[in-house]
Amino acid sequence: MWPKGEFGLRSRVVVAMVLLVLAKVANVYVPLLYKYAVDALGEPKAQMVAVPIALILAYGGARVLAQAFGEVRDAIFAPVSQRAIRNLALEVFGHLHALSLRFHLERQTGGLSRVIERGTQGMEFLIRFTTFNILPTLFEIVLVSAILWRLYDWRFMVVTLGVIAGYILFSVTLSEWRIKFVRRMNDADTEANAKAIDSLLNYETVKYFGNEPHEMRRFDVGRRRYEIAAIRSSRTLSLLNIGQGAIIAVGLSSVMVMAGGGVMQGTMTVGDFVAVNAFLLQLYVPLNMLGFAYREIRSAIVNMEKMFGLLEVDAEIADRPGAPPLAVTGGEIVFDHVDFHYDKARPILHDVSFRVAPGHTVAIVGSSGAGKSTVSRILFRFYDVASGHVRIDGQDIREVTQHSLRAAIGVVPQDTVLFNDTIYYNIAYGRPEASREEVEQAARLARIHDFIAALPQGYQAPVGERGLKLSGGEKQRVAIARTILKNPRILLFDEATSALDTRTEQEIQRSLEEVSRGRTTVVIAHRLSTIINADEIIVLDRGRVVERGRHAELLARNGLYADMWSRQQEAAAEAERLVHDEEPPSFRAEGHLRVAE
Repeated sequence: MWPKGEFGLRSRVVVAMVLLVLAKVANVYVPLLYKYAVDALGEPKAQMVAVPIALILAYGGARVLAQAFGEVRDAIFAPVSQRAIRNLALEVFGHLHALSLRFHLERQTGGLSRVIERGTQGMEFLIRFTTFNILPTLFEIVLVSAILWRLYDWRFMVVTLGVIAGYILFSVTLSEWRIKFVRRMNDADTEANAKAIDSLLNYETVKYFGNEPHEMRRFDVGRRRYEIAAIRSSRTLSLLNIGQGAIIAVGLSSVMVMAGGGVMQGTMTVGDFVAVNAFLLQLYVPLNMLGFAYREIRSAIVNMEKMFGLLEVDAEIADRPGAPPLAVTGGEIVFDHVDFHYDKARPILHDVSFRVAPGHTVAIVGSSGAGKSTVSRILFRFYDVASGHVRIDGQDIREVTQHSLRAAIGVVPQDTVLFNDTIYYNIAYGRPEASREEVEQAARLARIHDFIAALPQGYQAPVGERGLKLSGGEKQRVAIARTILKNPRILLFDEATSALDTRTEQEIQRSLEEVSRGRTTVVIAHRLSTIINADEIIVLDRGRVVERGRHAELLARNGLYADMWSRQQEAAAEAERLVHDEEPPSFRAEGHLRVAE
């Protein structure tokens, strides 16, 4: 609300506060003009209508001014509140990206987006009502109480303040009791939304197993919880409204009885009677809004609790104060006696050491769960090692900035997930400031330009949610083009072709070899045929380096690598034999496949 270095926004806050005071002063003066007009009309010389008419016009003018000051105030203050909301949302969004991979593997995207959405909406409501409802109403209460004491009797002020105190106490007490239902509603809404997003993201899996009724039941669990909490919240809200209305009615009736008695005794005029009524009605309207505002603000605070809770989550991986950027010269990578675990009870890597010389290619192989992908996550510093060191050109990656580290490494992952945008956007994501010519050149090097050019929309063709409109090979080529455009000194291929058919794998493998030429490259491989030309092959087994050497050397040792090679060759030969086997006559005769009885 008071941003540093923003003189324009700060001046808007000051002007808005001045207009707020002027609006309330004009608003409080309205009943007084009403009183003077009524008294003037009751005078014997009322036939001289100039005075009452002037007072009535002044009354109308004061009402217009009160509203005008308020509207201008809102217009002037709008940039301040919107900037505050924008800054908060940006801070939360940035903090989420700063959190560790561990946090994001455990979160639910749908529920998280709902928390942020409700939190920013709650922030907007809180700023608007706190600044322009609660504070102005309290200021008006003080003004009205002072006027009632000054013009009439101290009892009017005491009764008015007593009613207001009772109203506030009742509203706060009941609202605090109701807040548990609001929390339950939010929890149920978050749960239902998370399940809905998860189900829709996995649309194909739902269809494969025909589990639409199951997904509806899962979704309905959260909606049913929300329904129950919402009904209870609605009922308690009705009880709150009835109680607030009763308190206001009692207070208004009490003061009007006192004012009526004053008129009967001759100590007050009819204009005073009307003015007291106008004062109280004018006061109770914003007071009633104050009750609504308090209820909504409590709900807003509940909505904001979880969003601010996200800001309190510590970033597991953080740059050290004053950390310099990574200076890449040759691109040498060294793993020096590295130990790592996700959980202390389940070690993943044990004393892993290897070196990738500048411009060379090192492949890491092993059975599933051996720790291959963990190496890539450590290199990207998604996690820090438990002991040992990882160095790039002699610099410990924990001592440099994460941004510079990741800028130096390009990755082609096994599962390429694309943004739900155009092909051009997804390739340009490697370097958003790149020109169109550079993007197209990267696509040519990745051997996907011709495919894109043949599409009706070309580079502007949408790829769909997670890139599902493209085949596996097409997505991989987009990932390669994106990495080429990034132009990193170090490349990491994390089982980039393991999920592809043999022909597509061979084509993409040629693209990868072209991309990696002259760059330091780490290849995490499943299919050993793709890494036979690597300068060194590291064999992991249960998190330990058990063998290392070139392809021919490892085969000659007849160890784990040779066993893995033999099994893969046998599997490939069996697959080749099945492909070339003569198909059954009944299938040939029909010209299509049939399901055997």
